[in-house]
Amino acid sequence: MKKLITAYTYIGEGKVVVNKNLIFYQEKIPTFAGFIKALYKQEQIAYPKFYKMDALSKLGFMCAELLIRNENSQRFKPGSLAVVLANSSSSLDTDLAHQESIRNRSAYFPSPSVFVYTLANIVIGEICIRHRLTGETAFLVSEKFNPSQLYDYVTDIIDNKRAEACICGWVEVLQNNFRAMMVLVENENTISRETGFNSLPFTEASLNDLIKVN
Repeated sequence: MKKLITAYTYIGEGKVVVNKNLIFYQEKIPTFAGFIKALYKQEQIAYPKFYKMDALSKLGFMCAELLIRNENSQRFKPGSLAVVLANSSSSLDTDLAHQESIRNRSAYFPSPSVFVYTLANIVIGEICIRHRLTGETAFLVSEKFNPSQLYDYVTDIIDNKRAEACICGWVEVLQNNFRAMMVLVENENTISRETGFNSLPFTEASLNDLIKVN
């Protein structure tokens, strides 16, 4: 059965693109922290927990927020929207911060607020809590962006009816280097509303094109 990408978000190189629309551009902000905070404020999101998240979760949270904020989540049955994300450094950005907090044995003070994010799949947890998603989830780690891995995993989930649709993509943060791309994937015959742009076929080539969006 044909699967379509019915929405997408890209964050990287100082810009944010949602369904082919450039909604944010700030090339002069030198840090990830400054960039993601400016984006959050522009979008006027009211979610105080955002400020407690680590960098990876903030990036994933914002990418998912922009991807599905105009979607009616009630059109998906409970548990029928899956989330599959990937990156190359897992939670290394937070792992380094945690390591720094325990490096000095004379002032040993590991921070619980940092330690809780030393698992890459916590970003999925934050997304699921925000949007009350209870479907299947997975976080994959590969040396570089691997569209075939994402394509195969998502196709298997939907074809075997473990989900009706899936949020999938790439979420990478390491210090001030970051990039995220997420898509909403649905079976063609289950789409019952106008999408935000001309839907794309869900293929490895489409995933490659979207992560290179410029």
